[in-house]
Amino acid sequence: MFLRFQSVLLLLVLVANSALADQPNIVFILADDLGYGELGCYGQEKIRTPNLDRLATQGMRFTQHYTGSPVCAPARCTLLTGQNTSHAQIRGNRDSGNGRPFPGQWPITDDVVTIAEVLKNAGYKTGGFGKWGLGPTDTTGSPIKQGFDRFYGYNCQRNAHSYYPPFLDDDEGIDTINENPIPGHKKQPEGEVLAETYRDQIYAPDIILEKAVEWLDANHDKPFFLYLPFVEPHVAMQPPQEWLDQYPKEWDAEFGAYRGQNGYLPHPRPRAAYASMISDLDEHVGVILKRLDELGVAENTIVIFTSDNGPTHGGNDKRWHVGGAGCDFFNSNSSLKGYKGSCDEGGIREPCIVRWPSHVQPGTTTDMPSYFPDWFPTLTNVAGATAANMQPLDGIDLTPVLEGKEMPPRDEPMIWEYPEYGGVVAIRDGKWKAIRRGLKTKTPKEWELYDLDVDQFETNNLSAKHPELVQKMETGYLKSRTVEPDYPMPFFDEIEKSR
Repeated sequence: MFLRFQSVLLLLVLVANSALADQPNIVFILADDLGYGELGCYGQEKIRTPNLDRLATQGMRFTQHYTGSPVCAPARCTLLTGQNTSHAQIRGNRDSGNGRPFPGQWPITDDVVTIAEVLKNAGYKTGGFGKWGLGPTDTTGSPIKQGFDRFYGYNCQRNAHSYYPPFLDDDEGIDTINENPIPGHKKQPEGEVLAETYRDQIYAPDIILEKAVEWLDANHDKPFFLYLPFVEPHVAMQPPQEWLDQYPKEWDAEFGAYRGQNGYLPHPRPRAAYASMISDLDEHVGVILKRLDELGVAENTIVIFTSDNGPTHGGNDKRWHVGGAGCDFFNSNSSLKGYKGSCDEGGIREPCIVRWPSHVQPGTTTDMPSYFPDWFPTLTNVAGATAANMQPLDGIDLTPVLEGKEMPPRDEPMIWEYPEYGGVVAIRDGKWKAIRRGLKTKTPKEWELYDLDVDQFETNNLSAKHPELVQKMETGYLKSRTVEPDYPMPFFDEIEKSR
């Protein structure tokens, strides 16, 4: 009897282990403020991105993939919770105000379920390394309270304005890394601008990468979800010198040093510095991909790479974008309209590359419109996980797209509600995109309508020709929308309250 019980127990263990072995590992890499046109595989001609270009040849490149919001925190919320910003908990970059030197952003609550929680319940080890932005460690928004076994990096986005910060968050503790930290904002009106003036001992992206590799080494023998919200190329610009030395000095001969007049830190060679930030990001991606190969797990790992929003927008000094970034020089938005903070295409359309051996055909592309809320149902399906008793999801499962099958229908439009930068709402339904601006001003603008099949640069407003279509899209948006007092949008809040 005892032997038979042991045999049954062993069988159950083997079945369980077999089920886990069938689950692919998941690596999700999220860049910060990387534009649609800043990778070689998306047309960039000046900035070197060999690892990401190689990843595109090994997988699928999306040409119409969108973030969930045009700025950091709400984009991460849509990614991790699967909800668009018409009813997501986080809709803007609001700070929590909890009194710490870097207070952290407004926290998501216990009521919302993250993809990390779903994957953890399905047997995955879960690790996050980089920038969080969804709540301080002493709140419900802590990554450790939201499904991650391990977190190392910047909990607060404000701390992430410097690449030589005083500390990084280590699970729910603090790891002091620089005794003479560099604040992320400073002007230098006079004197020679030197890159080394704005460097200290520990370059945060390197130690974040180091911790991620250590975690990967320790957990690669089980199914794992490795979330890598890297901080580059978000300004301030403080790239390693070895990258600066590889880019032409002639780039910066026209305007010379950046002195911090558009915010963040000065730099002697701003164009070279911005390119260096992206190349350094690419190098870090290459380290992760190489480690997957060395550990023998690359063939059973799906790798997704994208960005949280478009490239840095312009500032008061028209020679550079905010922080001295050379986005015009590099055509960072690939001539699309708008930058970060905008729901125009340049602010929300992102590069996206997916490699999944034996599932994704190498060197392929898809022009199916997709966005961040789609990754929750997609990764749930990829992992063979179940998600019950949770918030309604707004995305669709992209697995058929990845496997080259028929594109799945999207029953609901893609929606972006952004209550900052004057207030804007954008809706995409098929080829049509409607956008309305100034919704927090005294004189909101009227709806605009674009046919993105023939007008991806959003130059021909067709709203006057198709008023019935605009009305239909607005009705669909209002049907989905909820009032969120923490992120008011008075124009539509009043309509909702009157219904």
